[in-house]
Amino acid sequence: MAAETQIRTFLCRSDNIGVLIRDPATGACAAIDVPEAGPVMKALDETGWRLTDILVTHRHGDHIAGIPEVKSATGARVVAPAKAGAAVPEVDVAVREGDTVRVGDLRAEVWETPGHCADHVTYWFAEAGLVCSGDTLFTLGCGRVMESPPETLWGSLRRFEALPDETRVFSGHDYVLANARFALAADPDNRDLLARFSEAERAKDEGRFLIPSTMGAERATNPFLRSGVAALAKAVDLAPGTDPETVFVALREWKNRF
Repeated sequence: MAAETQIRTFLCRSDNIGVLIRDPATGACAAIDVPEAGPVMKALDETGWRLTDILVTHRHGDHIAGIPEVKSATGARVVAPAKAGAAVPEVDVAVREGDTVRVGDLRAEVWETPGHCADHVTYWFAEAGLVCSGDTLFTLGCGRVMESPPETLWGSLRRFEALPDETRVFSGHDYVLANARFALAADPDNRDLLARFSEAERAKDEGRFLIPSTMGAERATNPFLRSGVAALAKAVDLAPGTDPETVFVALREWKNRF
């Protein structure tokens, strides 16, 4: 039986999530984005892992600022969305929808998931049972729409519907408590959500964060993935049976003001 994929998560900046993913069979190790160099290098030092790859989800500065320093120190290959163009520094491989990225024996399928920004991609490691969603899907939330109509982000979020419940979701920020407060405003009778909010508060008090989440937990508690549920339509003053995309757009606009 193959050894389980090794993962290390840690905070970068104030609320970015750093993620290292290591293939124990080959020793290959990838960082998902590099918000800043220091925490990534510290995590590598603490684990003794050797960084071979940097997988970039999108071009925003809070996800790529540390790439030059980390690449200089490790020689890691930088993989980034082709649609980001020259905005990501020192790219070695540009990827598009349907491409496959290898980290040792681990394989990730590239999804183009625009909405938060036009170049955003997600990395789906099917055999390892994990997805790196960047700023598209968060624990209890979704990304802010910046470069497209909200319907574009809705289409990207729908990509996640096919993933198994046990899939671990590694998002790009720890916005869990703020997302939970909005989710409760929109879905106050959801008992699973109430339990998750309590769990998020305990985690915060203990210096932890609820990342990764799982797709099962998100289906049960994330209002943006529950746009087809009558309670969420009611929360935005729409009739039961309103199409989920319309409900999502209303929820996203409400969250912008929340």
